[in-house]
Amino acid sequence: MGTRAIRAIVTGAVQGVGFREATRRRARELGVMGWVRNADDGTVAVHAEGPPAAIDALIAFLREGPRGAAVLDVDVHDVKVEGHEQFAIRGVSAGAFVVQQHAATARHFDLRLEVAGVMRSWAVPNGASLDPAVKRLAVEVPDHAIEHNAFEGPTEGGAVIVWDRGSYEQGGRVPWPQAMERGHAVFVLHGEKLRGGFALQRTRGGRDPVKAQWLLVKRRDEHARPGSDIVAEQPASVLSGRTLAELLGEAP
Repeated sequence: MGTRAIRAIVTGAVQGVGFREATRRRARELGVMGWVRNADDGTVAVHAEGPPAAIDALIAFLREGPRGAAVLDVDVHDVKVEGHEQFAIRGVSAGAFVVQQHAATARHFDLRLEVAGVMRSWAVPNGASLDPAVKRLAVEVPDHAIEHNAFEGPTEGGAVIVWDRGSYEQGGRVPWPQAMERGHAVFVLHGEKLRGGFALQRTRGGRDPVKAQWLLVKRRDEHARPGSDIVAEQPASVLSGRTLAELLGEAP
C-alpha cells in the first residue's frame, strides 16, 4: 500500500481544548507518525505519514475534533514522506537550556540542555553561531545538575558567566533520548541571544557519553543570521551584564 504523507491546517476553536494531545493519541492508535503544533494564527498544523487508510482515518478525526473543539475547516495537502519515527507535539518546552562562558585552563562555552532531570553538556570552544554555514566543535562532557544553571562568579583559577539561557523544544524525526543515542539531535532554542533551530551531530567517539565530539550547527530559519558573530556582538552575561573579562579583572 505504501506510505502517504500529508500536511493539514485545522481552523476553528481548536487551540486550548486538548486538540494536540487528542491528535497525538489518535495518531498513535492508528500507527501514524509525524507531529502536531499550535500555529501563531490560531490554527493547528499537522504533519502525518503512514498507511493511506490510517491517514484517511486521522483526517476524519481532525474534521470532527475532540470534545470541546469546534472545527471549521481542515485544509489537507499531500507532501513528501520525511521518515518520522514518532508522533510528537511540537512547540512545547522540553526544559531549560543554558550557555555558560567559562575561563579555566582554556576559555570556552558550555552548552547545557535539560534531559531526563539533568543537564546534558557540551564544551563549545568558540561558542554557538547564528550563521548556518558555521559548524562549531562541541565536545561532550559529564552531565551537570540543574541547580548549577544560574551559577555565575569566580571559580578556582577562573570564572563563569551565564552567557545565555531560556527554554528549548525537542525536534527532529526521532524521539529523544534515542536521537542523542544515535548521534543526531535537533532542537529549538528560546533564549535571549540564541533562538531558532539547531542541530548536534556526533562525528567521533561513538556512544561514549564523555569526550564524544559533535558539531553544533544553526538550522536555516527566520532566526538565522548569515555572516554574524553573536559571541563577539553580545559578550555580556544575561544575568549581570558583565563580561567574562570584567569578572576576571581584565577589562580596561
